[in-house]
Amino acid sequence: MKSDKSSDEFYKTLRKRLKKTSDWPAPYLYKFIVPSSDQKNLDQLISIFDNLGAVISTKKSSKGKYTSVSINVTLKSPDIVIEKYKQVGEEIDNVISL
Repeated sequence: MKSDKSSDEFYKTLRKRLKKTSDWPAPYLYKFIVPSSDQKNLDQLISIFDNLGAVISTKKSSKGKYTSVSINVTLKSPDIVIEKYKQVGEEIDNVISL
């Protein structure tokens, strides 16, 4: 994901909301969708959250074409939440962040 003005504004707004609504460290739930046929991207997504104590669950869509990934993890600050979103966007193709 390239950094442009709209994504910079999105992350700036997200940071403000996270600071306002939570006391940090706090749990955060990430949700992503990846094509089920792309196991490499799914494995790479999961590896980004390794060693963070994350609880990761996956569920295939009804037709099996997509896999939803829920990642529940306690993080130290809103900046780390945003850092992980950016890392996923930069390192993994064909992933949708919800």
